[in-house]
Amino acid sequence: MSTRVLHVSDLHIGARNAVHEPELEGAIGELVERVDPALVLATGDLTHRGRRREHEAAARFLRSLGPQLLVIPGNHDIPAAPPARFTHTWREFEREWQTTEPVHATNDLHVVGLNSVRAWRHQSGGIRDSQLGEAATRLQSAAAGALRVVALHHQLVGAPWRTRKKPVSRRSHVLARLVDCGAELIVGGHIHQGAVCERHEFEVVSGDVRGVVVATAPGFGRPRPNRRGEARGVLVYSADERRIRVETYIWRDAGWGLTALRVFPRGREPLAVDVHS
Repeated sequence: MSTRVLHVSDLHIGARNAVHEPELEGAIGELVERVDPALVLATGDLTHRGRRREHEAAARFLRSLGPQLLVIPGNHDIPAAPPARFTHTWREFEREWQTTEPVHATNDLHVVGLNSVRAWRHQSGGIRDSQLGEAATRLQSAAAGALRVVALHHQLVGAPWRTRKKPVSRRSHVLARLVDCGAELIVGGHIHQGAVCERHEFEVVSGDVRGVVVATAPGFGRPRPNRRGEARGVLVYSADERRIRVETYIWRDAGWGLTALRVFPRGREPLAVDVHS
């Protein structure tokens, strides 16, 4: 396998029962050491109320993990109330991370972050056509053979059980544009429920159409500890020339358990059928 990426989302630092638990913090450090990712990808809701001290604590925690980071904002990472929500929307986030749409580029991995947060909406998110055009330009600069990843906070797919949170606005349009731009893996968070699938599993497409893996990470923090259907977990991605591999790790009482492993084709050709006698 080539470069690995560890994907965390929805830390909600500042909320009760969020990430600041010594046992859990130590355990994620151990998982990072075991997985040895080249990049830790954090897809928003680092904080619960968007306050400076929460952003500072989130940045300390993420930087303590060791690997390089790519961090994008979620809807909880902006001030909770006006006027700051509109006048200083990104001030605290950018104080730590400089930009809301970062890029990580190596010979093996090319990740483009998109900011799906809309200050005038508390929950729902969207991606403008101008952002999609910029994403296309950034993806086109990827090294030959690099895994091309797009990361945003709001989900493109959801778990097949309870959630009232809508996916990113114009989901089909955004997905099609990102695939046309060359994205091979599109990842998000937001709903505190994990989901991993391939485009052909949920969308009718015909002809010589390239596939794309779409993943939603489970929440890492747990601001609502008694809400059922919200497991704590992280995803790990890796790829070779033909396949993309996704591992789901779920926190179980006092440790991480590898709960699921899925392998998808990379490109237009499906995986070969493995026939067992």
